Amino acid sequence: MRFCLNVDHIATLRNARGETQPDPVTFALMAEQYGVDGIVVHLREDRRHINERDVRLLRELITTKLDLEMAAVDDIINIACDVQPELATLVPERRQELTTEGGVNVIDDIKNIRSAIKRLHDSEISVSLFIEPDINQIDAAAEINADIIEIHTGHYANAVGEEDIYDELERVRIAAKHAKKLGLGVNAGHGLNYNNMKEFVAISEIDEVSIGHAVLARAVFVGLEQAIKEMIALTRSR
Repeated sequence: MRFCLNVDHIATLRNARGETQPDPVTFALMAEQYGVDGIVVHLREDRRHINERDVRLLRELITTKLDLEMAAVDDIINIACDVQPELATLVPERRQELTTEGGVNVIDDIKNIRSAIKRLHDSEISVSLFIEPDINQIDAAAEINADIIEIHTGHYANAVGEEDIYDELERVRIAAKHAKKLGLGVNAGHGLNYNNMKEFVAISEIDEVSIGHAVLARAVFVGLEQAIKEMIALTRSR
């Protein structure tokens, strides 16, 4: 299982004081040296954390993979087509949310998402859809030619009690297997951490996880290198 690091929260810390440090680009380059498989950033419409300067510098400097999370809106699609990340992950976006709170509803917004996928494909960018572990949403993603789905794991991460945890994990497992049968790549993310990854890695159909907050929180106490290497050990422990 590949592990990509989301560095949005470093930009949040930088922007809290209107300063230039800590620099998410420098942080990403350090993370690459410590073994991550890629870097994830979410360029929001309001630029509340990551900005265009960050995205363009990351494109120039990182040597692994750039996954650009984004809403399916013209402004951001234009930037993505210009920057050329290896992967564009389409996510829902609300101005008042602290973090992405659920999967994009492919069925209800299928025309717009189909158009966004075509534009990104025309620029030779692979496209992932961040969706709930729902069979109907996965079928819709395959229908409009998504390359990958990223399963929203927030419900699993927030589950309390063994039965609920098992049920949510099973939802993810069934969704991942279904997506693979349709020829889709399968990524996952949201709320994954050092505790809940232990069971999660057993889902062999999941190719890659995107994790940010948990790793950065751990790095506060043990340093970035150790935090990343601990997570790499977990993701490689199948």
